Amino acid sequence: MERTLIADLRQHIGEEVKIQGWLQVLRDQKKMQFLVVRDTTGAAQVAFWKGNDAALAERISALTTESALTITGSVVDNPVVKLGGLEIQLQTVEVNNLAENPMPFEPYGDTLPQLDFRQDWRSIDLRRKENLLLFQVQTTAEAAMREFWVNNRFIEIHTPKIISTPSESGAELFTIDYFDRKAYLAQSPQFYKQMAMSAGFERVFEFGPVFRADPSFTSRHMTEFTGVDMEISWVESHEDVMVMQERWLQFVYQRVKDVHGEQIQEVFGHEMIVPSLPFPRIPMAEAVEILKSRGYQLPADKKGDIDPGGEREIAAYVMEKYNHEFVFLTDWPIAVRPFYHMRHPDNPGLTRSYDLIACGLEITTGAQREHRPDILAKQALEKGLHLEPIQFYLDFFRYGCPPHGGFGLGLSRLLMVMLGLNNIRETVFLFRGPTRLTP
Repeated sequence: MERTLIADLRQHIGEEVKIQGWLQVLRDQKKMQFLVVRDTTGAAQVAFWKGNDAALAERISALTTESALTITGSVVDNPVVKLGGLEIQLQTVEVNNLAENPMPFEPYGDTLPQLDFRQDWRSIDLRRKENLLLFQVQTTAEAAMREFWVNNRFIEIHTPKIISTPSESGAELFTIDYFDRKAYLAQSPQFYKQMAMSAGFERVFEFGPVFRADPSFTSRHMTEFTGVDMEISWVESHEDVMVMQERWLQFVYQRVKDVHGEQIQEVFGHEMIVPSLPFPRIPMAEAVEILKSRGYQLPADKKGDIDPGGEREIAAYVMEKYNHEFVFLTDWPIAVRPFYHMRHPDNPGLTRSYDLIACGLEITTGAQREHRPDILAKQALEKGLHLEPIQFYLDFFRYGCPPHGGFGLGLSRLLMVMLGLNNIRETVFLFRGPTRLTP
């Protein structure tokens, strides 16, 4: 007999079915036994009258919650049952894996242990309906991202994650032994996205792991995360990149809201708002003045940059003035941007770059790149870099390369914003941080 998903049971009223899932609840009464069995599509009530088979009733009484079961039985309409108005009258039960008792914690309890403890037992924590929905949302979002890009002539690439030289800066690098020399785990696919521009691909995207040896313990940092990157050719400025990104994000948000919006509201208590176009744009110099006018004092070490508190304050300003959850902060000073960001021709102290802030959280850095090899080499030297280690990168631009730009987005940060979550550790299948390598 083929398996029937619990969500499809109403199509099988009066039929014998086989369901497979986890025992969420067992109510062992004097004459009846009721089992609530869960799979990824929902939960169903299974009923058994003890008088039908005393030996089977005894086996059912010995079951532990969260055991993996295969059950056969007849589907009957029963409006009294809260779970879909139907139940399964049990015929057979097979214990595929008997759960140990007690469990480290009850994933469906009213109270949950601390996040770090739940991370220790992530396989159990992931059984919570919040986590199931989160990864369903992630799947829908990634599919929508790809759909938009494919429909707009993008090519998907997969770049190396073991590299010979830093792609961002000398900091936050994981160094590994690579045969007879040192190598690094990639902080970004940046150099190779630009190589694709030189190769004439014109529009590329990538989903892939990103590694940052950042000893931060904040609610928004990880040492490994999934990066979502794109690059496009023949841009006139970073404005072209921003226009592409806001259209892409609006498409993704609309798809997720259409598919999961009601569930997100029910499970997370969060209303997804599809952003209107265009997103507000605020130059960095103006953002700093806005913060001053609102009495927010940037830390002394944040010259030309904005700290997380400043991002939240800017987001509050944008919501008040524009009623919008997104804002592009544009035209960053060269001091806080990498050497490959193109500089403004009329103001060489600024770059054609931006950060995208969503609900007070930075989720993207983007820019027009410098595609002229002589200027690129000059800017690298000004940043104190040696040209020899990045010569392979400079060679990309020696034989004809179009003006181009792109962005990198953190997938988990986007999920935080979409679902109204406060900690990035809740949005990743398995978290990696300075003190966590398992499970």
